[in-house]
Amino acid sequence: MSNLKSRPFLFGRHTLDLTRIQVMGILNVTPDSFSDGGQYNGRDAALRHAEAMIKAGATLIDVGGESTRPGALAVSEQEELDRVIPVVEALTEELDALVSVDTSTASVIRESAKAGASLINDVRALEKEGALEAAAASGLPVCLMHMQGQPQTMQDAPSYADLLREVTDYLQKRANACLEAGIPRNRIILDPGYGFGKSVEHNCSLIKHLKDIQTLGYPLLTGTSRKSMLGAITGREIPAERIAVSVASALICAQQGAWILRVHDVEETIDALKVYQAVQGAE
Repeated sequence: MSNLKSRPFLFGRHTLDLTRIQVMGILNVTPDSFSDGGQYNGRDAALRHAEAMIKAGATLIDVGGESTRPGALAVSEQEELDRVIPVVEALTEELDALVSVDTSTASVIRESAKAGASLINDVRALEKEGALEAAAASGLPVCLMHMQGQPQTMQDAPSYADLLREVTDYLQKRANACLEAGIPRNRIILDPGYGFGKSVEHNCSLIKHLKDIQTLGYPLLTGTSRKSMLGAITGREIPAERIAVSVASALICAQQGAWILRVHDVEETIDALKVYQAVQGAE
């Protein structure tokens, strides 16, 4: 892992130094996302929010056109394209941003790559029909996430015989599928999928044992920001009131080996990381 982490990681035309923890800002261009649905689903509003996150220190902007919150309704392929592609084009052309696209749909993967995206971030780990082939053809790096079930039903009654083994086995299997499809090893990132078919106890255990997932030999991305697990732990029912606990969970993930933190609250997360890294660098 040390050799992997010492090499620059290529994201399309961009290069990131993963020897330091990177922050990915969340940009939902949907009307129904659990935390900020509808706030940024217009091109201009999305552009302004992305610009603010970049100024705050985000090095990646993750654009999503389909809500994957528990119980979320599916959107049509054309609707997802209409939501995502104009925003990707604006971010790359006007801000020269490093754009991640949160999608499982082959056509959105292809069109996002043409529009200048730098990363494909898929909660379904490229299992949807045509997604793996489209991702391989794009030449872009991919992030593969573990999810038990589907967004509509994933939180009904999640259960595991051996949580850590099942999650790591699945991620290894999907990474191997990418390798077989021609995606190089150094273009694969893994995500344990906090909140996706997991109880509060499952999520806490996966954070605690994140270093065990790191032994698979791939960069790790984590996303706990404002999620219901944090509300369950703290009693804060409103997602926007979970900023402090989101920062705390992101910092714990960083301590446990995460390379990229996917967050809503970029400025606060960056501040926490500055303190953490200062302490880590002290004699």
